[in-house]
Amino acid sequence: MTISTVAIEPNLDPRSARQLARDTRKHEKEAQRRATSKGATIAAIIIAFFWTIPTFGLLVTSFRPPADTQTSGWWTVFLDPSFTFSNYSAALTSGGTALTLWESFLNSLAITIPATMVPLCVAALIAYAIAWIDFRGKFVLFVAIFALQIFPLQIALVPLLSLFSRGLTINEVTIFPGFDLREVDHSFATVWIAHAIFALPLAVFLLHNFISEIPSEVIEAARVDGAGHGQIFFRMIIPLSAPALASLAVLQFIWVWNDLLVATIFAPSSSLPMTQSLASLSGTWGNQWFLQAAGTFLTIATPLVVFFALQRFFVRGLLAGATKG
Repeated sequence: MTISTVAIEPNLDPRSARQLARDTRKHEKEAQRRATSKGATIAAIIIAFFWTIPTFGLLVTSFRPPADTQTSGWWTVFLDPSFTFSNYSAALTSGGTALTLWESFLNSLAITIPATMVPLCVAALIAYAIAWIDFRGKFVLFVAIFALQIFPLQIALVPLLSLFSRGLTINEVTIFPGFDLREVDHSFATVWIAHAIFALPLAVFLLHNFISEIPSEVIEAARVDGAGHGQIFFRMIIPLSAPALASLAVLQFIWVWNDLLVATIFAPSSSLPMTQSLASLSGTWGNQWFLQAAGTFLTIATPLVVFFALQRFFVRGLLAGATKG
């Protein structure tokens, strides 16, 4: 017996197709018109202009000779232009602390990169488990993690500092006895752990909201094909969650890079970040603030590179779910 398969094609009138295309374009234009406003655009341009003036003045000051910065304002550069790169070379080889700005720059990289990657990896695993693995109490766990966002990090500084200085003790059993993390030279472990702890609640919350929106049919199809949780997570969840991961990576990188409080408390004196050296780069009486202007732009260069490198994923992550329906 022969079984034949007949493909049934939808009977779509060409005029209906053209009408459907016209309606689609009409709805797209209407949505674009509602999402944009000339008044809001003009206001945003005006705000951006006035917001940029101090930054532009700081940039001009960073290139002016030290003698000119002490006698005239930065706006006089348009009448008597005079520029030099000596401020940047001097800023890199000097610092208000025992470290130079270049050494602090390397410390900032050593702090920021792991402190960004570790909470991302841990938060992605926790978010996937809460979203797609059935276990008792996962809703309570998610609510508890979300509730941790209300606690300011300042209240955890002293307990964490005490924990790191005494060693971790669980049920009267001391792990790493006599091991003081703060006494380990060139150690960034305390800063990594502190930043990871402070970043996890928000990271788990955001990633869970994104991962839980992945269609269940995709996950079920992978399970039918014999994929386990590890294969689903690494081969499906991670690629599909790339926009959310990139968005969170940009925010966490900028937060850790600009941090001064956590690094000052937990990092040893030989591992202080760039923000610590920059804070006292202008000298005792502020007579070298042109060096601080140069150091400021050296500080913001790295976050700008990271942001523009991940800008495409960052925008996709922010707009994820905004065009549903």
